[in-house]
Amino acid sequence: MEEEKEAEMVTPGEALGRTCDVKAGRGSYAALHNNTVYASLTGFRRTIPPASDSPDQRPTVEVTGHKAHGPVPEPGSVVIARVTKVMARSASADIMCVGPKSVREKFTGFIRQQDVRATEIDKVDMHLSFRPGDIVRALVLSLGDARAYFLSTAKNELGVVSAESIAGATMVPVSWTEMQCPLTGQIEQRKVAKAAS
Repeated sequence: MEEEKEAEMVTPGEALGRTCDVKAGRGSYAALHNNTVYASLTGFRRTIPPASDSPDQRPTVEVTGHKAHGPVPEPGSVVIARVTKVMARSASADIMCVGPKSVREKFTGFIRQQDVRATEIDKVDMHLSFRPGDIVRALVLSLGDARAYFLSTAKNELGVVSAESIAGATMVPVSWTEMQCPLTGQIEQRKVAKAAS
C-alpha cells in the first residue's frame, strides 16, 4: 500500500506539504509567504526520508516527471519568452527557454503592469512596452494560477531583447524605451532590455 501512495500524480501548483514538515526537492519549491511546498511540474510525488545522521530530520518531497521533460521555470529563474497577447494591465507570453535550455512542455507567463519596470509603475502603458511576437528576457516571480507563471521585467537587463518592426525587420534598441526599424527609421516604444556588455 505504501508503494501506491508513493506514485501519486501531482500537477504544478498543487500543495505537497508544509515547510515545517517537508523540504522541497526536485520538481517542487517552497513558497515563503505561506510556508507551503508546491509542485512545479506534472509528475509523480516521491518522499525521500532524511539521512539518519542529518541534523534536519524533515523528509524531502520531490516530483519526477511522468515523461522525459526539459527544464521547468522556477521562482528566481531567468527565462526567454515570446509575447503572445498584450492587454491593458498585463501581457501573456509563451516561455521558450529557462536559462540556456529550451523547454519541452508549454509554459505560459504573465507580465503584470506593476512588474514591467521598477519606477513609475502606475504610468506603465502595456501597449508601449510590448507587442505580440516580441522576445523578452524575464525573471520568474512565482507560479501564478492556472499553470501560468508571473514574470517580471523590472530590472535593467530584463525586457524586450528582440522585436520585429511593422515593416518586418529586426529592430535596433536606441534607448531604454525605444527601438528603431533599420529599414524605415521608424521608432517604436518598448521596455528594452539592456544588452549584456
